[in-house]
Amino acid sequence: MGSNIRRYLAILASAIVLYGCGAEVSIRKGDQSFALGEYNQAAVHYKQAYSSLKSTDRELRAETAYKLGQSYYHICYAPKAIAAFRNAIRYNCNDSTVFRYIADMQLMDGKIKDAQDNYSKYLEYSPQDYLARNGLESCRLQAESKENPTRFTVKKDAVFNGRFSDWSPVFSSDSYDQIIFTSARKECSGTDVNPITGLKSCDLFQSTKDEKGKWQKPVRIEGGPNSEFEDGVCAFDPDFSTMYYTYGAWDATQPRSAQLMQSKRSNAAWSEGSPYSQNPDSTVNYAHPAVSPDGKWLYFVSDMEGGYGGQDIWRVPLDGSLVGAQNLGPQINTPGNEMFPTFRLDGDLYFSSNGHPGFGGLDIFCAHSLNDSTWTVTNMGSPVNSQADDFGMTFEGHRTRGFFSSNRGDARGRDHIYSFELPETVHMLTGWVYEKDGYELPNATVYLVGNDGTNIKIGLKEDGSFSERVTPGVSYVMLATNRGFMNYKQELQADSTSQDRQYVLQFPLSSISKPVLIDNIFYEFDRASLTPESSSALDELVQLLKDNPNVTIELGAHCDYKGNDDYNLRLSQQRAESVVSYLSSHGIEKARLTARGYGETTPKTVSGKQAEQYPFLKEDTVLTEEFILGLPDDQQEICNQLNRRTEFRVLRTTYGLF
Repeated sequence: MGSNIRRYLAILASAIVLYGCGAEVSIRKGDQSFALGEYNQAAVHYKQAYSSLKSTDRELRAETAYKLGQSYYHICYAPKAIAAFRNAIRYNCNDSTVFRYIADMQLMDGKIKDAQDNYSKYLEYSPQDYLARNGLESCRLQAESKENPTRFTVKKDAVFNGRFSDWSPVFSSDSYDQIIFTSARKECSGTDVNPITGLKSCDLFQSTKDEKGKWQKPVRIEGGPNSEFEDGVCAFDPDFSTMYYTYGAWDATQPRSAQLMQSKRSNAAWSEGSPYSQNPDSTVNYAHPAVSPDGKWLYFVSDMEGGYGGQDIWRVPLDGSLVGAQNLGPQINTPGNEMFPTFRLDGDLYFSSNGHPGFGGLDIFCAHSLNDSTWTVTNMGSPVNSQADDFGMTFEGHRTRGFFSSNRGDARGRDHIYSFELPETVHMLTGWVYEKDGYELPNATVYLVGNDGTNIKIGLKEDGSFSERVTPGVSYVMLATNRGFMNYKQELQADSTSQDRQYVLQFPLSSISKPVLIDNIFYEFDRASLTPESSSALDELVQLLKDNPNVTIELGAHCDYKGNDDYNLRLSQQRAESVVSYLSSHGIEKARLTARGYGETTPKTVSGKQAEQYPFLKEDTVLTEEFILGLPDDQQEICNQLNRRTEFRVLRTTYGLF
């Protein structure tokens, strides 16, 4: 009996020793992999160690769970990371940063309330921590984003995505019919599984549109930049003749670091990659290249000294050395990570960050350069950005559409390519050009000039109308011209709204060969004084004369047949002089103005438009006293109103020219 007990105790002691040694070995292997940046492999070792530890070994369990959570954290495997960090907290992990880490993952997993609680717990230990305070703000923004989405439409692309990770698409031709992107799909050339991600080492793949404009199945770029190691996240110079990309070779004994490579295009083939320049420090990462649209600068991401924390965006003159690189400064870079820079043709920089307030993980931001050191940075909003990682945006030329990458909706944190498009806001200008008091003028021309550089000539349709698309937020000046008529100018300030808008403008042109009625001119009863209601019509005439500075006019006032002839002549002359006085007091030279009172001597001749308006009248009828007295009383009053008028008549069109 005693010998059996001793044998049992010996076996048990041996098991305990072996048990402890197994966990220790796994932890040591995990630490080695983690130090090399091989986070997926580190997670395998830490998981083995954690599973073999007893629940009573609380301190070591907490430490191992924390390391396991960090490993999953680095490969964005949010559900696994959250579970591991929860175990670390359950066993009283002595590193308070565990609360910020788990909050980051909960934010990416859409668990906003849990994330807020854990950010708040961490801030009790480090009240001024930038990233935790930023995380709390991101919780608020994520909650609001669903209620205030942008007009972008986002869709997971069916052609580009495989079972594994696909990311960072870039247009690779000036016709925008080729895309090159990074992928870890099974067709990649390497044979080993990447211990960082647990996937094959990535390569560059290309898709091309067919003659119908449909994207074709992606194929791996043969030779050229692809190798057995990590190749991807590329950019091109403005003429698409040189590719810059990220390359990551690895040594089992050294931490992994990325470097910048370049490849030259010859016809349709790419040359074997070569280092962009000598790396100043082989332990520093140089990755994610982007070329400015003017071809002067190479932008890239690095964790070199002199940054603001994490990965920063830097730049050097294109084809220059990485030594002496310029950091883009604190408006772009933060204590978090700023990565995946790309450019739009207008010069705006797009990048991803988890240091600026966002919705969780990496968000895409647009940075507009005001000068070499000043930027305005704007979050692209939902649905472009999500609670997950969103990055690697590329635009189809000047159009507001293209592709980007995201690991949204993928529990394993694998990346996929999404298309995006901003439905166009259509602001249309519709106008009509016609003779004042007359018909349309289809032979007229409208000139449209905008403060955005627009300068076009618009022809008219048969009905004298035109339609032209205008740009939101732009100020326009339009001038309608037609032989035999005065020019007419209109101004338009297009709204900045993102909603569709329709603008309607009229261009009534005044004849230079016959009198033109001035509508809505009113005088006090039996006097020559203008009433305030006349100001609007007279102000339009002031502007018309300013827009036609070489024109001189006669202002003619007319009365009906009632009253004394001499009295009517004097009153009409005084009224014409009142109009001239108003015009001259508003900036029109008196030399351009002549006042003439006609009394009742020049009855109105009915125009075609007036004949349409008053069916009892015929075109070219002269409204003499004899004609009017032969009409019913109500029609007589209409005719008298037509005779009581103020008109102008062009005298010269060469004033100031000679």
